Amino acid sequence: QAAAPLHPVAVQCQEAQVVVKVHRDLFGTGRLVRAAELTLGSASCLPMVQSAAETTVTFVAGLHECGSTLQMTPDSLIYKTSLSYKPTPSGNLVIVRTNAAVVPIECHYPRKGNVSSNAIQPTWAPFRSTLSVEERLMFSLRLMNDDWSTERLSNGFQLGESLHLQADVVSGHHVPLRLFVDDCVATLSPDRNSSPRYALIDLSGCLVDGRSDDSASAFISPRPRQEMLQFMVDAFRFAGDDRNLIYITCHLKVSPADQDPNPLNKACSFNKASSLWAPVEGTGDICSCCETGNCPS
Repeated sequence: QAAAPLHPVAVQCQEAQVVVKVHRDLFGTGRLVRAAELTLGSASCLPMVQSAAETTVTFVAGLHECGSTLQMTPDSLIYKTSLSYKPTPSGNLVIVRTNAAVVPIECHYPRKGNVSSNAIQPTWAPFRSTLSVEERLMFSLRLMNDDWSTERLSNGFQLGESLHLQADVVSGHHVPLRLFVDDCVATLSPDRNSSPRYALIDLSGCLVDGRSDDSASAFISPRPRQEMLQFMVDAFRFAGDDRNLIYITCHLKVSPADQDPNPLNKACSFNKASSLWAPVEGTGDICSCCETGNCPS
């Protein structure tokens, strides 16, 4: 809403920043507050340069600046900050004539988007279609060549070869994010629930295909970047079926990069030499549920 005495604080949540406009008649009493008495966030960011003649005060800050905090829900990224008014004595240094005030401010952005790859040909339907693409996290899942330098031009493999799969997310101006592959399933049709089906990654990030006696499938460690995750899967086909086209459907997700990996957000491979599960990052105990099968989902 427009900043006016009846609605003295107006917020615009833009792609990479928040704009806060404050009417100096903050309490609707006709007594104007001073711009120097207004700050944004726990870092006490100051407003843009204002003249005493202006009736509004404007703040412009990046989504993760000024001490803002990020909350993640199943559907949204929520950036939280606050506008603070702290009156200082004027004229008479003993008294003030207004109370301090704090106005909470939130910006909501959707978490879910769509991925695309010509080589793998994902077939899932869009999560949402009502919000502009600039507000989405852009995920991708690609078949790469053997040295991971470029996308693989062919999606054909011989048994005995390995698939090099790379998952990415473009986080734009959001806080740094770490990407995870929650699950991957192979099927003979685009329907991930069709039969036969074979789980490559399951249990919130366990590369269960690597547990098989004849497989060396594993996540690549360390990551090239926090927003990228690479893994190798030995080529296979479904027994008793002559079809040679296999669909691989994966669910990708992110968590804040400064959040420690845990049993829900992890990337775990099975090490045959030690007979133990090992994470790409984090402590080994976050992979223990890969063996017991009781990981959170």
